[in-house]
Amino acid sequence: MTSKTRPILIIRKKAGHGGHHGGAWKVAYADFVTAMMALFIVLWLMGASDKVKKAVAGYFNDPKGTANLLGTTMNGNGISVTQDEGMKRLKQKLEQEIRQKQELERLSKQIEITITAEGLRVELLEGKNGTFYQSGSARLSESGQELLALLAGELKALPNKLLIEGHTDAAPYSNDLTYSNWELSADRANAARRLLQLDGVRADQVSQVRGYADQLLRDQANPFDPGNRRISILVKNEGAPPAKIAAGDHFAEQSVTAPGSNTADKKATAQH
Repeated sequence: MTSKTRPILIIRKKAGHGGHHGGAWKVAYADFVTAMMALFIVLWLMGASDKVKKAVAGYFNDPKGTANLLGTTMNGNGISVTQDEGMKRLKQKLEQEIRQKQELERLSKQIEITITAEGLRVELLEGKNGTFYQSGSARLSESGQELLALLAGELKALPNKLLIEGHTDAAPYSNDLTYSNWELSADRANAARRLLQLDGVRADQVSQVRGYADQLLRDQANPFDPGNRRISILVKNEGAPPAKIAAGDHFAEQSVTAPGSNTADKKATAQH
């Protein structure tokens, strides 16, 4: 009986077309996407406003958020968040210093510090018998001098511009047309400016001094309320636009000198 030999099969594996490429293509693709993103950011910045460009530049100059022009995001009022935080810190510091001074602490209800879209506003509200100014005069009281000296100590170190406003209530100052509520409000604002500058505020830091008489009453329902007699000091946000003038408003300039002063002052703007 013949035995059949089982055939021997030889299986040869075909050679591959090269080794595995790995993830090199992913790195190249990521580089491409990053380059395209950078291109789009540059194109966006080229068409952005100066305010946005300054905010972005400020971030890269000082990512920790301490530079004057910082602010990587904007709040609803268009103010950089970092700048808004700076105003909050200044408000807290002023309130703390006022509380620490016994003479000023008792007047804290007549000192209002608020943060607005324009900046930090400090208002000194007069009392019935005069609080920060001698009654019916542009002469500062001891309390007024002490408070303004405190404010000057903090404000003089800031780059921000200052705007000083004077206001009266609706009671006529006198029947003499040569010196009215207009002159009194402007003189009080100028008296505050003088003292601030004597205590270190730079001459070019005060951008405007205004006298409004009784045209912007704080309490419209009570035009004779003593709180309508006040001085406002506005610490303006960096880069904030000039204060708006309502349509139909007319402004006249007059040279004013506070009573008892022999020195001519800057011109104050009075609204009619």
